[in-house]
Amino acid sequence: MQPTNTSSPHHAIVAQCESYLHTHGDNHLGVGWPNEADAHTRYGVMLDLLRDAGAAPARVLDFGCGPAHFYQYLLDQKGADQVSYTGLDVSERYLQLARAKYPDVSFLALDVLREPENLPEYDYILMNGVLTQKCTVGFDDMWAYAQQLLLTVFAKARVGLAFNVMTKHVDWEREDLFHLPLDMLMAFLKKHLSRHVVIRHDYGLYEYTAYVYREPQR
Repeated sequence: MQPTNTSSPHHAIVAQCESYLHTHGDNHLGVGWPNEADAHTRYGVMLDLLRDAGAAPARVLDFGCGPAHFYQYLLDQKGADQVSYTGLDVSERYLQLARAKYPDVSFLALDVLREPENLPEYDYILMNGVLTQKCTVGFDDMWAYAQQLLLTVFAKARVGLAFNVMTKHVDWEREDLFHLPLDMLMAFLKKHLSRHVVIRHDYGLYEYTAYVYREPQR
């Protein structure tokens, strides 16, 4: 399998993820999550972004959807009818797999940093695992990429955005993971995105999730 073009940080990360798929197939290992139960925990935390969504199905974008494991989680939890789901990925290999499994679901192939104007608006955008690993990318380059991506994606979220990164509050750090200081992230979010932020560091994994809303939530 030839790797995806690695000319930018996100392409290097996608190439690494595609190698997981090639090695392990369509399961949690195939998207880089070492533990299936922990992966399901992440899906639940991402879904909590919608805690104050109304009765009508919310338009939700699963950004970096991979083979659509989050959509399968929604089906298993009987929550698929509560959202209008769209998946997005830059990897055609993942998207081919997702479309084969769920032919009636909308999936977008889009590099939003190259074509931000082609990203539609959604009520909620979920970015699970998109910013948790940096592979061989240096911290400064990864942080610059993360800021650009968050600015681009949040502009298309009508209500809120959720994403996770690795925490600094660990006994040791892995060089290939993106351990982002909370103060650094909060300063950026407050200045450039929104003051209405919820930080989830309560679900037992070595990461935290940020919910960024346009307005205060009840």
